[in-house]
Amino acid sequence: MSWGTELWDQYDTVAVHTQKGVDFCERFTNFLKERSHIEFEYAKNLKRLVKNYQPKKKDEEEYGQFSWAKAFWDLLKELHDLAGQHEVIAENTQGNVMKDLSNLIQDYKQDRKKELQEGAKIQEQLKASLAQLEKREKQYEKAFREAEKATDAYRRADADINLSRAEVEKHRNNMMLKSQQSDDCKNEYASQLQQTNQHQHEHYHTHMPQVFQRLQNIDENRIDKMKSYIKQSADIERNIIPIINTCIDGMVKASDSINAVEDSRSVVNKYKSGYPIPSDIAFDDLSNSQVPDGRNGNTLTTTPKNLNLEKGSVRQTVSGGKSKKRTGILGLFSSSKTNVTRSDDPKEDFSDLPPSQRKKQLLKKIDSIKKEITRETAEREGMLKMKDVYVQNPALGDPNSLDKKIEENGEKLDSCRKELSKFVNYLDDAEGKKSTTSLAVSDDSLSRSTSDGSVNRDPNIIPPPPSIQQPNNDVYTSIPDDDELHSPDEFEDPEEVLEQYPVIGTCRALYSFTAENEGSVTMEENEEMSVLEQDQGDGWTRVRKKDEGEGFVPTSYIQIHFFDQDEV
Repeated sequence: MSWGTELWDQYDTVAVHTQKGVDFCERFTNFLKERSHIEFEYAKNLKRLVKNYQPKKKDEEEYGQFSWAKAFWDLLKELHDLAGQHEVIAENTQGNVMKDLSNLIQDYKQDRKKELQEGAKIQEQLKASLAQLEKREKQYEKAFREAEKATDAYRRADADINLSRAEVEKHRNNMMLKSQQSDDCKNEYASQLQQTNQHQHEHYHTHMPQVFQRLQNIDENRIDKMKSYIKQSADIERNIIPIINTCIDGMVKASDSINAVEDSRSVVNKYKSGYPIPSDIAFDDLSNSQVPDGRNGNTLTTTPKNLNLEKGSVRQTVSGGKSKKRTGILGLFSSSKTNVTRSDDPKEDFSDLPPSQRKKQLLKKIDSIKKEITRETAEREGMLKMKDVYVQNPALGDPNSLDKKIEENGEKLDSCRKELSKFVNYLDDAEGKKSTTSLAVSDDSLSRSTSDGSVNRDPNIIPPPPSIQQPNNDVYTSIPDDDELHSPDEFEDPEEVLEQYPVIGTCRALYSFTAENEGSVTMEENEEMSVLEQDQGDGWTRVRKKDEGEGFVPTSYIQIHFFDQDEV
């Protein structure tokens, strides 16, 4: 159905209708703008909410081993990702739909203006033709009436016998002139009428239908584009629904990970003192406590040995070997502050703590020292490699400039190994074992082997992960493995080990990597992983894969995003 044939007389109405199309496009643009603003604000508020409830370091230490706390923190991470998807909606709406819609409005206005100007020009031409026809018609009508009057005047003069022949001839000439003028005006009117009819036919059958058709095409194009933009807006949301569902699935998975039994076990492991339950208090028989002294008649007071032992046992159990005032019934129902006496200044070997807590703190300290040794070892390895490069190419630097740093690093390693040996002995003592492990540094220490212990290495080769670096026998002293320090039954709970490496960010693999050394993990290109530990300068980063696999990957092979970089 064509506007040119059906709406041939509705030019002004069509102009108003197309203007309404422009107004609707602008209104739809404002709608998308406000929608994007709402999405941005929603994402911003969600991220602010997540930031406000992010666990602080104290919270992680206090609740980190409980599944309900981990589940809540995982929910916060998923909520943060969900907020990012709402930002994606707003960004795609602004960057794609609104941009194209703005271009459509601009083109639509220009094309509409052009066609309306063309239609107005054609309308003016028809009006001019009709005005010319009306003018010719009036001229013809005037000349015709004058010719009729001249003819009547000539007939009256010819019939009047009182007029002279000259006057009659004058009336006849005037009649002939007016008749000629009337005929000329008639011819002009007829010619103009023919031209006007032609113009009118072309106007209503050719020119204006073409204008109407172009306006119709422009309007239909606008409608088709609007249809496309509305669908595109819906597709933007549809595309992020799978990701939102993944976030929701992550929340559900976090809730499913909550385990009341394991949390109860964690409470026991965290607060268990390791002291035995107090035994029964012996009966104090006062009748047997007074024995007359036959020599001078005095009475000797004696205390049963078993009673003294039991009381001593109670004091030792409740106060950890320190005398203290009992409250309530033997102090058994008093607060935890009165059950365990702790010094303001904790001892180095944690002997002021209950046995279970002491063992846990010693294991934590030993693990911290091992990490420090690993870090210092990696740093030393890097300095030795740099020294080798300087030796091979003196233009890059002076090899002797690193001797002092290598020496200081060796002293640190010596100190760390001594500390490790000391705390291993503390742990053996806490477990009632005989201290047999010794990590004392030999006379040939690291601090004195800085200049002649270098090994040729290729600086372009990626170093092995920190956990599997093999030290030189003439430079490093051996560090006992966990198996040498503890029996298999003494290893920490895997969940506690995972807590030692909290997730500090995410990363994406830029390239594929195949693990060739123990301690490293294989990854595929574009694989998403969690970051557990930053690069310590050795070129490796500790990550955890979605299948719970954990290990080191080359830092240059991944793109890292840390959580503390988010600006909410």
